[in-house]
Amino acid sequence: MYTAHPDRYADMPYRRTGRSGLHLPALSLGLWHNFGPDRPAETQRAILRRAFDLGVTHFDLANNYGPPPGAAESALGGFLRSDFARYRDELVISTKAGYLMWPGPYGEFGSRKYLLSSLDQSLARMGLDYVDIFYSHRPDPKTPLEETMGALHSAVQQGKALYVGISNYSAEQTREAARILGELGTPLLIHQPRYSMLDRRPEDEGLLDTLDELQVGSIAYSPLEQGLLTSRYLDGIPEDSRAASDSPFLNTDAVTEDLVARLRSLHEIAAGRGQSLAQMALAWVLRGGRVTSALVGASSPQQLEDSVAAIRNLDFSDEELARIDAVIKG
Repeated sequence: MYTAHPDRYADMPYRRTGRSGLHLPALSLGLWHNFGPDRPAETQRAILRRAFDLGVTHFDLANNYGPPPGAAESALGGFLRSDFARYRDELVISTKAGYLMWPGPYGEFGSRKYLLSSLDQSLARMGLDYVDIFYSHRPDPKTPLEETMGALHSAVQQGKALYVGISNYSAEQTREAARILGELGTPLLIHQPRYSMLDRRPEDEGLLDTLDELQVGSIAYSPLEQGLLTSRYLDGIPEDSRAASDSPFLNTDAVTEDLVARLRSLHEIAAGRGQSLAQMALAWVLRGGRVTSALVGASSPQQLEDSVAAIRNLDFSDEELARIDAVIKG
């Protein structure tokens, strides 16, 4: 039987999420592409156990994570029963609905029927009565925002979610979603945007400013930019890398000579801070406390440990930030 490490809360910093009473670990574990049947179950179990032992109390999922869709939730459900049942109240478990999950007109986007049906399916796969956070995974251009936010409100009213969030919404959409939810009496807890040193749209398009103003939390996904902000691509494209497989999320065309040169320069800055490039990239997202948490994936416990080590140095000098900006912006 698994027994969690007694000092699991000693080192991980926890940050208040917006103006709520919920604190999230600075690093959260995303169960995106490493928790399907194509990965050894013992490796998945080892990652989850090591995460919790290191103070990573937040496991983030979506209905379509796996692969195949639903597999990550099913896998987590098994591990919750076997390893984490007695620790459920120490865990924050989130899931989302918005992308294609089943065929037909009710299998994606933001209708009330889809969102609440998906949540019921997610809870069944995980063997849970409720999730801590339920997200609208993406805006629906054809469904009134009042309906989508109303479905999130209903999930809370039904006791199937404690908090609600949104992901991939613009600053303007976020402001309107927060207004609707506020009027319903279910505050918007958190936004999950894509954000990294290489993808600064949340800054450039005013999303982070909007979240600050609304006192809504944020959790950044892809802070390592699909692995680009690691040591993997410092010498080009490895044969076993995501880019070499022409993944829909990263392909060979993205890894240009200019990008590799910039990654090497960032690697040098990281080395001067006593960090790997990945650790510096995570620290950069978390700098200043503006972002509540950064989502990391892991294919092994060792990879997770390397990411968590980023918390040892989350501070940047003005000179370091200027050097990073000079490299990224040219």
